[in-house]
Formats: sequence, structure tokens, C-alpha cells
Amino acid sequence: MTRFLNAALLSAALVLPVAVAPIPLRADDHSYHDKNHNDDHAWNNHEDRAYRIWVKENHRHYREFNRLNETDQQAYWDWRHEHSDALLRIDIR
Repeated sequence: MTRFLNAALLSAALVLPVAVAPIPLRADDHSYHDKNHNDDHAWNNHEDRAYRIWVKENHRHYREFNRLNETDQQAYWDWRHEHSDALLRIDIR
């Protein structure tokens, strides 16, 4: 019985930190390839803010970018190449 209890406590000690560790934001984990401009874009907070501006300007309902179809994603990248962070007034500290 003591061995079982020790094994259970050890297992809990090893599993608990992994189970309660914060999950990284999905937005920071993705990069996208822009076929028309042949470049890659890292998805981060600045890109998410720009995307939200694009959604509003195009009178769309917000959907996570990775759930958009390829045509809509490309439309965003085409728009994005014409709208810098400075033009959109996105603070880039």
C-alpha cells in the first residue's frame, strides 16, 4: 500500500505542473505564407490588431484568421501589404 501511495504522489507531482501550466496564445504560434507576395508573416498581436481593422473595414463578422478560407486570407494579405502598422496607427514598441 505504501508503494502505491508513493507512486501516486510522485505521479501527481510530475503531472500537476504540466496540467496547470499556462497555454501559450495561439496567435503567437502561427506564421502564414502570402502566395501573391511570396513572403511569410508571423501572426502576433500587431497582426491581430490589423486583422481586426480589416474585418471592420470590410463589414465582416470576426472569425479567427486560421478559420478563414484561403481566398479570404489572401484578400487580407493583399490589403495588409497596402496598410503598414504606422498607417493603421498600431503601436510597435
